[in-house]
This record gives sequence, C-alpha cells and structure tokens, in this order.
Amino acid sequence: MNLFDMSLDKNPANYVSLSPLTFLKRSADVYPNKIACIHGEQRITWRETYQRCVKLAAALSAQGIGKGDTVSAMLPNIPAMFELHFAVPMLGAVLHSINTRLDAESVAFQLDHAESKAVFIDSEFAAVMGVAIKEAEVEPFVVDVEDAIFSSKNLIGEIEYEHLISEGDEGFKWGLPADEWDAITLNYTSGTTGNPKGVVYHHRGAYLNAVSNVITWDMGNHPVYLWTLPMFHCNGWCFPWSLAASAGTNVCLRSVLPKTIYKLIKSEKVDHFCGAPTVLTMLINTPEKHKEGINHKVKVMTAGAAPPAAVIQSMEEMGFDITHVYGLTETYGPCTVCAWHDEWDELPADEQATLRARQGVRSAMLEDLMVADPDTLEPMPKDGVSMGEIFMRGNNVMKGYLKNPRTTEESFKGGWFHSGDLAVWHENGYIEIKDRSKDIIISGGENISTLEVESVLYRHCAIMEAAVVAKHDEVWGEKPCAFVTLKEGEEATEKEIIAFCRDNLAHYKAPKRVVFGDLPKTSTGKVQKFVLRDKANAL
Repeated sequence: MNLFDMSLDKNPANYVSLSPLTFLKRSADVYPNKIACIHGEQRITWRETYQRCVKLAAALSAQGIGKGDTVSAMLPNIPAMFELHFAVPMLGAVLHSINTRLDAESVAFQLDHAESKAVFIDSEFAAVMGVAIKEAEVEPFVVDVEDAIFSSKNLIGEIEYEHLISEGDEGFKWGLPADEWDAITLNYTSGTTGNPKGVVYHHRGAYLNAVSNVITWDMGNHPVYLWTLPMFHCNGWCFPWSLAASAGTNVCLRSVLPKTIYKLIKSEKVDHFCGAPTVLTMLINTPEKHKEGINHKVKVMTAGAAPPAAVIQSMEEMGFDITHVYGLTETYGPCTVCAWHDEWDELPADEQATLRARQGVRSAMLEDLMVADPDTLEPMPKDGVSMGEIFMRGNNVMKGYLKNPRTTEESFKGGWFHSGDLAVWHENGYIEIKDRSKDIIISGGENISTLEVESVLYRHCAIMEAAVVAKHDEVWGEKPCAFVTLKEGEEATEKEIIAFCRDNLAHYKAPKRVVFGDLPKTSTGKVQKFVLRDKANAL
C-alpha cells in the first residue's frame, strides 16, 4: 500500500482541469483596464473582451450550440477571431478555424467532415463561403462578421456578429471542462494530396503550449503582439491563449503588408511578432524609408520552412531579435526552440546565423524529442551527419485525427509522434532539419537536401527567394531544379546561378535547371513544392 495515496484524493480544492479559459478570466480580473485588442481605431480592454466572450457564448448556447459541437470560422486576424478562441470553448464546443485561401469545394469538405453547427464569416470571404455552404450537406447557423476596416455589404448570414453578442446574457454561467482531455479546437492539415486531415487539440495541450510560448520567448507581462501569423494556422500557434496568459495586447492585422507591419511596430510599440521566412524576406526587401524610426527592441519568432541562415542574419542586422522554433499542426505549432547560449554571442555573425537556423531542442512543455530511424525508432548518432526522422512525445501532441483511426494509429506507432521531417542531431543535442521525407532528392543513390541547396541560393546577392525540388532525370533518377525570385532591379542568368552553386556545393548537388519567377505559396507563407515539382517535370 502506498502511504501517500491513502485518503488523498482529487477534489475541487486541489484539482482543476487545465484550460486556457482561466487565462482570460484572470486577465479580466487583474488587469481589467489594460488593452487586450487594437484594431484600427478600436481599443478593447480585457474586461470588455471577457464580457463580450461570455455574451457570445450565451448567444450561441441559445442557438443550441453545446458540448462537442463544432463552430467554424473563416475570419482574418480581427478581434472576432480572437474572441471565438474563448467563447466557443466556454460552451464545451470546438472551434474550427478555416484557412481563408481555400476554395469552396475544400471548405465544403471541412464543414461536412467537422459536422459544423455554426459558421462565422467575414464579408471578404462571403462569396466563397456562400458556395461552400450550398455544396455542403450540413446546414449551419451562419453569422456575418462586418469589419469596420473592410467595407463590404456582401452578407449571407442570419445575423451580424455584434447583434449576436448584444443578444447574449452577460451573467451566463460557463464552466471549465470536466475533463481537460476534451477537444478545444480542430485544425485541418494543408491536404496537398487527397483530403486534409482534421487535427484535434485538447484543453490541456492548449493550456500548456500557451504557457510554453510565454516561457520559450521570455514574453513577460503585457507584451504587445502583432498578428502577422494567421490565427487560423494552428490557432495562431496558441498565441491567442498566450496573450491572455500574459495579459498582453493583440494588435490585429487583416493582411500581411510589409509597410503596414513597420507602421504598426512604430505606432503601437509592437515588441513581438511571428512570421514564416517568406514574411521576413518581404520585410528585409522593403524600402529603407519604411524601416526607419524603430527605437525599441522587437522579438521575432520564425518557423515554417527552415529559414536560411542568410535571412536570419539580415533580420538580426536590421536590429530584430530572432528566435527560431519548429513544430507541426499536430504539435499545436512550435514544440522545439533554438535556445540561445551566451557564449555564442562571441561568434562571428555568419556563424551565429547558422546556429540560429537550427530547429534546436524541445521546448519547455514537450516531454521528449529524438532523431531516429523511422522503422526501428533507434536514435541516430549525434554526429551532425546521420539523417533520421524527428519524433516527439508530450502533452502538446494532438489527440489524433478526426474520424481517421488508422492514420492516427500509424502516426503514434511505437509511442512517438512521427513527424515525417528528416534531420540530423548535433553533438550538443540540437536538431537540424534537412528535408521533409517526401522532398528529399535521391540522385544516383545519393541523398540531396533541398534545404541545403536553398541555403546556398539565398547567399547569392541577386536572389530574394528560392525553392528546390526534384526533377526526373534519365541518368541519375532525380536532379535538383531551382525556382528563384530575383530582387527588384537585380539580374542573373541560369548559367551564373548554377556556377555559383557548384562553387559552394558538391557538384552533384547543384541544380540542373533554374526557373525564374514568383513562388507559389500557401496562406501561411509555405512554398507549395508539390506545384513546383509538377512544373519541374513538365519542363
């Protein structure tokens, strides 16, 4: 018999389910007059945010929305999107955030698969959503969201957002989940081949990853956070809940425009923002006159496709403090961080940038991380050379894929989450991604990392963006094909770029072809390599 288990049971005094809903209530209680959201001329306090969320929850409850129901939203980064991250879970319902760049057919699939009971629609996306709702089998309660910054009368809903809130009861009694394992949100993967998978998050994971963000980034109290990262993407990497935990200020942004980003950084004293490498590239290449006048420290968190060292170095030289993280939809967004060491400050700038480009070590709330053989799960040597798959385990790994038990089981085989990303493990325990398993190029039996070739291309003075994919080759099986976007006013030839790569890489890794033009991207800034592979093989 365990002495310490005798009559020491859970009770309401010593056990409460972990949920990020408690962050909202605390900020409203402790900092009621602090600004929670800024959107154009709007200034919404934490007290007002809490009241609005409670009334919205009450109004949805009156429409029959309750525990386990799905509430969908196609909204940009505006206060309504932030508020739904709390109002919907207050009912025990599940928030499904829809990628704003999806076509009607893809949206209809998600609405049906999620069995959506309600959907919130910004008027900018009403045309696509109108078609999607007609195509879908479900018949959700439709709410229009009119944004003062975006003037449109294209309304298709049964009620407008502010009117719905006004119908809610401010005294509505909401509760925490009885089980912290209950679902809180649903996010769909990009679905580049076949239908996307529905990734289910739980309250416990959302709570812990939100706290992990605050610790990992040393956000402190009252950060001012600019929403360059879409809130529909992994629930904004859980930052809606992180901002509530730290009683920070959300500076909303409908569209990612570099000039607007610089303007808001200066006018609102923004000190934190997240962005994919493509966003950083846009900021680097913005005219100097827009960059002038930033006199305070700005922290930038970047992830997505591995950022080339040259991009990180350029951002650092502009005065931004870069933190590189890594994660997937299935891990609530960031789950590793390139944790910095003071002694690295003494290294040359290019070496520092190379270190910052690594995906790093597990974040505060991830329990374990390894690079291992994908079949045997045997850890790879920490030699910086031996390539294996990245595996994770912890509370900030998804519940699983909605209505997809087989794929869920496969992804958790062996008691680890299988990321599908290939990496090496360095002696100090830091991981460095070399490629997605589907993106690696096999040429004459040799593996070529597309990220390695891309990192060299980014060092070319004329190149703004680059992406490398496999192109079928009659002799070698596959050879690298590079797609590049040149900086404004710069010129370069295919022959020149190939020669540059051969000067900086083993010759067999150099691209066989170079194609000039804009790169196709997802709404989160990721290059659509499946599109480029088709183009490469059609050449």
